[in-house]
Amino acid sequence: MNQDTLRIGIGHDTHRLKPGGPLRIGGIDIEHSHSLEGHSDADVLLHAVTDAILGAAALGDIGELFPDTDPQNKMKDSGEMLKAAFAKVTSAGFQINNLDCIIFAQKPKMSPVKRKIANRIAEILEINPEQVGVKAKTGEGVGTVGLHEVIMAECIVLLSKTV
Repeated sequence: MNQDTLRIGIGHDTHRLKPGGPLRIGGIDIEHSHSLEGHSDADVLLHAVTDAILGAAALGDIGELFPDTDPQNKMKDSGEMLKAAFAKVTSAGFQINNLDCIIFAQKPKMSPVKRKIANRIAEILEINPEQVGVKAKTGEGVGTVGLHEVIMAECIVLLSKTV
C-alpha cells in the first residue's frame, strides 16, 4: 500500500468559558449558563475537526487559514471555516473515512446532544453520520476542565486518497 493512500490527523482546541449562553459546540447551540470565548464563534469542536483534517492532508492549520488577526474572521461561523478547509482537503484528493471526537466539559452533560452534534458535523462535511464518533468526558472536578473554566476538544481523522 502506498504511504499516501491513508492519512491520520489529530486536532485539539481549548476555549475559556464566559458567563452567558448559549454554548456552541459541534455546530449546534446548547442551552447553558456559559458560552465560549474566542475571535470566531469559538466552536471548540469544529476547530479541532478543522485542524485534524487539515493536518492529515498536510495543509496547515486553522490559524493559517483563518488568522485571528484578520477582522473578517471576527465572530466567523466555524461551520463555514470547516467547509472551506474541507474543500481544500478534497481538492488535494482526499476523502474522509471517519472522525473520532472527544469533548472535555465538566458541564453541561453532552450525552443528550452527542448524536445531534455528529449529525451536524456529517452534514457540514457531506458524509454519513456513522462516520462521525462523538464522545464526552468530564474533568472529574480536576483542572481547568473540571473547574468549569474551559472546554476542550480533540479529534482524530482518517483520510484516504481518492486520486
